[in-house]
Amino acid sequence: MKTIRLLGTLGVGLLIGGQAALAQQAPFGGDEDVAYAEALWSALQEANLVGEGRTMSAPYTGQHPHGAILGTIDGEVTVDGTTGPVIVKRNYGGEGASKETVWNAPDDYLGAVTVMFKREGYDPDNSDWFWVKYLPSGELDSNPAGVPLAGRVAKGMDQGCIACHAGAPGGDMVFGHDRIQ
Repeated sequence: MKTIRLLGTLGVGLLIGGQAALAQQAPFGGDEDVAYAEALWSALQEANLVGEGRTMSAPYTGQHPHGAILGTIDGEVTVDGTTGPVIVKRNYGGEGASKETVWNAPDDYLGAVTVMFKREGYDPDNSDWFWVKYLPSGELDSNPAGVPLAGRVAKGMDQGCIACHAGAPGGDMVFGHDRIQ
C-alpha cells in the first residue's frame, strides 16, 4: 500500500514538474512577457482601443481560431518607451452572435482580445511582433498548460499565432493588408 501511495505521489509530482518545465521552456509567457502585456493593455486603454469607451470597428465574419465574428482596429501606441503599430482584434462569439447583434451589444459577445504590437528589435525572425491574447477584462489568457499567451506565442511550433501568421501575404505577418513592415 505504501508503494502504491509513493508511486502515485511521484506520478503527480512528475506531472506537475513536467508542466512547469514546459512552461519554462516556452518562448512566451514568462514574467517579462506578462509585465509587458500588462503595460500594453494600459496603453491600449489610454488609446481607447480596448475597455470601456473603446473605439468600435465594423464587425465582420471571422474564422477559427479567432471567432465567428471579428472586429479589427489598428493604430499606434507607446509601451515602455517603444512606439509602434498595434493591431487589435476583438473576437466575438456565442449563441446569437451575428454582425448585427455584435454591433448592437458588443460586450455581450466579446470572448477575447488578440493583439499584435510591433517592438523594434524584439523578435526579428518574426517581424518584431509581440503577441498577446487577453480575456475581455484585460486579464491574460493561458494555454491548456497554464502558460500565459504573451510574447513570442508559439514560436517554433506547428500551430499558434506565429505559425499561422507566417503565411500572411506581403511578409509582414498581417492578414488583410501589407502596410506594416
